[in-house]
Amino acid sequence: MAAPEPDDLARAEPSPDESAESAGLRARLRAETRKLDAIRELGRVLGATLDLDRLLVVLLEKVCELLDAERATIFLVSDDRSELISTVAQGGTIEPIRLKLGDGIAGWVAASGETVNIADAYADPRFHKEVDQRSGFRTRSILCMAMPDHQGQTIGVVQVLNKRLGPFDPNDEALLATVAAHAGVSLASSKLYQSVVDKNRALLEAQESLRHRIRELDLLFEIEKEASASLDLDELLDRLLQRAMQLLGAEAGSVLLRERGSGELYFRSVKGRGAEAIRRLPLSAGAGVIGWVALHKQPLLVDDPAHDARHDLTLAEKVGVPARNILAVPLLQPSGEDDRALGAFEVLNKRGEGGFDESDLKLLTLIAGQAARAIALARGRDDKQRSGRLAAIGQMMSGVLHDLKTPMTIISGYAQLMAQSDDEPARGRYASLILKQFDIMAAMTREVILFARGESDLLVRRVFLQNFVASVKQQLERELAGKKVELIIEARYLGAAHFDENKMLRLVHNLARNAVEAMEGEGTFKIGVDSDGAELVLTFSDTGRGVPDELKGRLFEAFATAGKADGTGLGLAIVKKIVDEHQGRITWESRPGAGTIFRVSLPLERPAIAASAAAPAG
Repeated sequence: MAAPEPDDLARAEPSPDESAESAGLRARLRAETRKLDAIRELGRVLGATLDLDRLLVVLLEKVCELLDAERATIFLVSDDRSELISTVAQGGTIEPIRLKLGDGIAGWVAASGETVNIADAYADPRFHKEVDQRSGFRTRSILCMAMPDHQGQTIGVVQVLNKRLGPFDPNDEALLATVAAHAGVSLASSKLYQSVVDKNRALLEAQESLRHRIRELDLLFEIEKEASASLDLDELLDRLLQRAMQLLGAEAGSVLLRERGSGELYFRSVKGRGAEAIRRLPLSAGAGVIGWVALHKQPLLVDDPAHDARHDLTLAEKVGVPARNILAVPLLQPSGEDDRALGAFEVLNKRGEGGFDESDLKLLTLIAGQAARAIALARGRDDKQRSGRLAAIGQMMSGVLHDLKTPMTIISGYAQLMAQSDDEPARGRYASLILKQFDIMAAMTREVILFARGESDLLVRRVFLQNFVASVKQQLERELAGKKVELIIEARYLGAAHFDENKMLRLVHNLARNAVEAMEGEGTFKIGVDSDGAELVLTFSDTGRGVPDELKGRLFEAFATAGKADGTGLGLAIVKKIVDEHQGRITWESRPGAGTIFRVSLPLERPAIAASAAAPAG
């Protein structure tokens, strides 16, 4: 017959005839068996979990059970090894305890690595009585031991309090040493595991943050592309609104802008059903959710518009789109020169279940910020273009007034000849020449109007140089009448060329007038007409004083003049503009006291840039 196992003996009930000694042995056996079961359970738990909090709770329970103690505490050494921290305490909830290394019983054990077994805690000067005072617990006996990791370094301290039957003995020390050795390795593994988990979690959070940032950067890039591709403000707003609706999954949306002149709020861009009903519809200050946002410069997320006093039901009925949820953000001034908002950005009715959330609000705020900057830049470009065009129109008017001198002088001369002549055919020729000058003046006026509209006024035709030279000779002789200036025209090429005849006449008159002023009304003005391969070359030379040093380097700039009493500084600027319009070149050379030569080279064939605006060849 097999002998009984110790566990069976420990669990067997005592017989009535059993001696007291046998009963004592059986009780001790039961106690040891419970300890063995506790050690087995502790070993199973230590090997089965890496959860540090769960590990500490089980460890404390089993230590108290093994040593038959009232309470136990585990202190872990901080990462910088400067202090001990208790986060879990068995036997009631108390505040975490922090001890400097070497401070208190646990601190001394952690610093020295020695075991402390004291029967009367209050008799030991290392014991901190205030811990008992805070917790209401009375500490009698203490068994405190270091917990080494797999490298033998102290990772923590286990402290057991108040053994129920007498003080802790050497057997308790041996048992706790076994538990502490296994627990230290398990705690080190758990801390390492927790550290890896925390780092992985931090890495995942960093990856998610990076993905979110990349999405934001992609969005900003897309918005910049939309802004760059837009030709005007309305197109820009349409593109940005469409982009916002796609990203947020909205069924409809609108952009409200404050008009710069009147200050009124208008829907400048609307998408979705009912859009045409409110496009360009004025909105009173603060009306509707979007109006409230534009007025107060605060974002709004409305989940139940029907019960929100800021929602304009009349406007909703007019649009015919019932609002389930609304998200609106203000368009704020980037520069802050105006304390009013530019307007507001709004999206309605998120597709699917649920409504807009805080992430949607952040995204729309990001879009609105870029939109506000794009709007400000677009308006700035418009202002600059408008100012530039007005300035150019002013310069052009100055040029027209400058160039009107020539036809006015010619008209005056022919009018005097008409008054002195009784020859009817001659008077008819004079009248025809006067009317031609009026045509030239009308062309100058038309040039200003077309420029103001942003249109080209270059009228390129096929011109026969023989007729053009004859017209130039006739007009210059009339303009130079009464002056001691000899006019010489050497036309070595009299074929055909393509240019705007009226503008080229203006060019010739401006260069002739400059030459007369440079010669102070006395000298020789020579015009040469040649061809050089595919180019028409016009040469203008005078015998004047030459170009002043202060004008060299800025001869063709508008309003550049060298102290002439009645000069505007526009003559040569107009000449350069006419040459550029014909895709030509102008060069000059001058020597003090030896006169100046201007060379104008133009394409003989029709310039490609002027082909769309040119009239058919004559």
